[in-house]
Amino acid sequence: MKVLPFKIPKPDNITLFIKEYKDESFYEKLHQHKEIQISLVLHGEGTYIIGDCVGDFKQHDIFVVGENLPHVFKRDEAFEHNTSMVSIFFTKDSYGENFFELPEFEHFTDFFNNLELGYKVNSKKAKLTKLLTDIQYESKYRQFTSFLEILNLIAKAKKRKLSSLINLKKYAGDEGKRMSDIFQYSMDNFHKEVSLHDVANIANMTPNAFCRYFKQRTNKTFVNFLIDIRIGNACKLLTKKNDLSITEISYKSGFNNLANFNRKFKAIKGITPSEYRKKH
Repeated sequence: MKVLPFKIPKPDNITLFIKEYKDESFYEKLHQHKEIQISLVLHGEGTYIIGDCVGDFKQHDIFVVGENLPHVFKRDEAFEHNTSMVSIFFTKDSYGENFFELPEFEHFTDFFNNLELGYKVNSKKAKLTKLLTDIQYESKYRQFTSFLEILNLIAKAKKRKLSSLINLKKYAGDEGKRMSDIFQYSMDNFHKEVSLHDVANIANMTPNAFCRYFKQRTNKTFVNFLIDIRIGNACKLLTKKNDLSITEISYKSGFNNLANFNRKFKAIKGITPSEYRKKH
């Protein structure tokens, strides 16, 4: 099983690597790589972890992930065979060491700012969606010009930073595998009762040692990390057209107490689950 660090499987003679990931090729292990990544969700829904940020993704979402920033996009079970994402991979020196320092690209500064934290693009999405959808089918020259236009649009777009600088950690070797296994287990089992003893066993640690280890590397407790995943799942269920009650959504998201669910949800989202459903 490949774990951190991850090597993008691109040919040596490719400057700009573009690939569509879907179904069995959708990589769902926590990983990091030296390339900057721009990704458009073409189909499907799921949960992402980028740095220390946990959230949900859906069709037409656009993410920018900086170099060596740990991340994973995990599909929801309902979209296991219907999730696809197109990604562009490049480094700041792909076109030469000082290429992006040219005065013509001065306004690209807003693209490269906060790359180390990762961000989600919240405007200019219609144009970006078309460019990112079409770019994989274009000639090399057209890919280059489209790539510059993508950077131009993202630089001007509204963006939301995802990770927090104080929490940013780089994982390597055995530590990378350990964190990947912990995250994978959490995302697979959040809807059930998760025992601290069981997750500590995955890390091959005692519960006390695991709690210290996890907080040192994410700056949050494992319990709070798990709550973030559960609240993210609840938000997805609350925004879908379904007949699920708030109580049913709380249980499907791993909460066995409705009052606790309402309290945690409001603490994180600032509104109650019922208000969130009406708003969205």
